[in-house]
Amino acid sequence: MIEVTWLIVVSVLAMTMLLFLIIKTKLQAFLALLVASVFVGLSVGMSPQDLLEHIEEAMGSTLGFVALIIGLGAMFGEVLRASGGSERLAITLIEKFSDKNITWALGLSGFLISIAVFIDVAIIILVPLIYSIALRTKKSLLYYGIPLTAGLSVTHTFVPPTPGPIATASIIGADLGYVILFGIIAGVPAMIVAGPLFGKFISKRIFVPVPERIAKENPTYDMSKLPSFRSVLFILLLPMILILTNTVSAQLLPEGFILREILMFIGNPIIALLLVCLLTLWFFGTKRGFSKDELQKISTKALEPAGIIILITGAGGVFGQTLIASGIGEVLAEGMQRINMPILLFGFITASLVRISQGSGTVSMITGASLVAPLLEFYDLGEPMLALLVIAIACGGTAFSHVNDSGFWMANRYFGMSVKDTLKSWTVMKTLVGLTGLTVVLILSLFVS
Repeated sequence: MIEVTWLIVVSVLAMTMLLFLIIKTKLQAFLALLVASVFVGLSVGMSPQDLLEHIEEAMGSTLGFVALIIGLGAMFGEVLRASGGSERLAITLIEKFSDKNITWALGLSGFLISIAVFIDVAIIILVPLIYSIALRTKKSLLYYGIPLTAGLSVTHTFVPPTPGPIATASIIGADLGYVILFGIIAGVPAMIVAGPLFGKFISKRIFVPVPERIAKENPTYDMSKLPSFRSVLFILLLPMILILTNTVSAQLLPEGFILREILMFIGNPIIALLLVCLLTLWFFGTKRGFSKDELQKISTKALEPAGIIILITGAGGVFGQTLIASGIGEVLAEGMQRINMPILLFGFITASLVRISQGSGTVSMITGASLVAPLLEFYDLGEPMLALLVIAIACGGTAFSHVNDSGFWMANRYFGMSVKDTLKSWTVMKTLVGLTGLTVVLILSLFVS
């Protein structure tokens, strides 16, 4: 009884320490996760030497897959951004939809663009389009901005190869093909509810004009210099199609069948993203006139934000593995079974609490996954259910964005809103994304195991 009580105390103290270090001392999440891991290891009686070996092994096992995927995905997205692919996709979709349905085009644009481009970068690129549309129609900026940012938010947190779901899937041990499939299934309703539907509702209650300094400008794009719509759409969907092919082949084709081996090889997430990255460098870089030096600079620039995410993911994996080694997972599993809490709901709540406390969606997902990972050995979860667990954690890491989230202040600044109106619009939109996605996940869980 004393040992169980002490494990509970250690787990509570570790989470308190982690949040204190991130929120109060502003310590980088990578360092905070490592400090918390060392605290847990020493507190449960691991020798210093065993703890150091454990940290090295856990860091290596976590990053072996994640570092490659996130690095390749970041380069692929940055080259696409530099070529003007994001603008081409959004402009073409807007042109194809009537003014009455333009919010759906913006939601779809955000959904597709965020597959490859980081959400903060995508907002900076696409907000000028929103300004120009709002100036023409005289409607509230939120009427167009909410659908766009909802689409960006959904894919950024639900659908690989973006960093958050990749990191979460790696810690949980989920198949990326299933994560993509369920991320899209849960993401589309989330985008619709939080985007066009909520955007129409909130824009009638909060009128946000285009900032005066922007109203004097009229952003224009040289369409002849942008890549074709079909090529952009193809390169965005290709990695997801290849990874899904890997999952489907493993399920439907017999072992030893040559076609199965080929499809599983090119559909392996590492090979799929390597092929897409090389194709992007050639087609959207070299063929469009970028020099070798320019492409090298673009690729190097892409790895700067990716490096931070990779290290945080590795530290999150260390934290989770340390909790597993400590035996805390068994205590948590028994507690959940006593109160009859589904593991999907536990994952959502855990990520949500971290999200509310410290703000970062990626850190929330990684921390949530690290806390859920120790429970998995006590549950008999198949690949589909593990993927649903990843999406449930992603939903928690998306919802409840408020003043401690950098995305909150980007919306506040680019849309020119007060803090109160940002809470009523941006925060509600992000929460709708998370809650709608969770609802779909819980429904899907009734049909998979």
